[in-house]
Amino acid sequence: MRISIISVTEKGRKLSLRLCELLEERHTVKRYCHLKHGDGLSEAYDSIHSLTERLFTVSDALIYICASGIAVRSIAPFIRSKTSDPAVIVIDDCGKYIIPILSGHIGGANRIAEIIAAQTGAAAVITTATDIGGVFSPDSFAAANNLIVTDLKAAKAAAATVLDGEKIGFASDYEHINMPEQFFSESASRIGICVSADSKRRPFDITLNLVPKNIVLGIGCKKNTPTELIERRISETFNACGLDMERICCISTIDIKAREEGIVSYCRKRKLELHSFSAAELMAAEGDFEKSEFVLKTTGTDNVCERSAVLCSGGKIIIRKNAADGVTLAAAEMPVNLDFERKEL
Repeated sequence: MRISIISVTEKGRKLSLRLCELLEERHTVKRYCHLKHGDGLSEAYDSIHSLTERLFTVSDALIYICASGIAVRSIAPFIRSKTSDPAVIVIDDCGKYIIPILSGHIGGANRIAEIIAAQTGAAAVITTATDIGGVFSPDSFAAANNLIVTDLKAAKAAAATVLDGEKIGFASDYEHINMPEQFFSESASRIGICVSADSKRRPFDITLNLVPKNIVLGIGCKKNTPTELIERRISETFNACGLDMERICCISTIDIKAREEGIVSYCRKRKLELHSFSAAELMAAEGDFEKSEFVLKTTGTDNVCERSAVLCSGGKIIIRKNAADGVTLAAAEMPVNLDFERKEL
């Protein structure tokens, strides 16, 4: 996750350092301190509103160390949807209370708050009904297992049914463990959850379709290829294959393209991690790949897009090498193993 920590006071600055140390081992963390209380390790800002506007769409999580009112007023103009808004957490500058105020489940704000609370001794103030009641949350299950929630109304109906003490159905194209007692795997249920790459599968009258976000997109391109061209090529390729671009979880390429502006810009825009591999690592990937002598001479590997996609995903190719306009694309699926008790971000 890309986490932005925003502090207002000197106490907040010191706390932001501590939070950064706790989170940076597993996440990309950047600190922003008010210019009156800055340090050499953070970026200074003047207007918290302008800063929020800049960070809201490029951060996976925003942690405000300040009064909750300041945070609420800062994010209010930019809130759009629970499926796209970042997690937002507020912490007082004494570090006593941690309050998730936006995207508690899908964005992971509740889980971030719990992690920080466990490490610091602060009190996490969780207000979502499913968490308070200790029952299954479709949103949390989806976030923990990297699944896309396709229908918010169906998600609300499923959560409400569980909160009312009723069981719901569950169908899946993938292996799963630790299924809670709130479920039964029968299609006779009126309301249920279906985990499948087919978002139109409807085993229940009211079906919450959860689609795996598990496609690794391998890419290669000519130097200085524009972001717009890369984006168009990806869109055309996925449309032609009947695949949803929202299923892309990360991008992979060769290390000599790791700083290619068009690729980097696309990843930044889509909030996708970019993984790169050396030519030797790519050549060691196992599988049946399309080979190019020209690519081998220029890069040291006979195929960038297919090899990097397989190496990064640990899975199988679902889109073979597709080349046009100086852009080569391929895609592979990561294996999906569902765990109802998984909570890691």
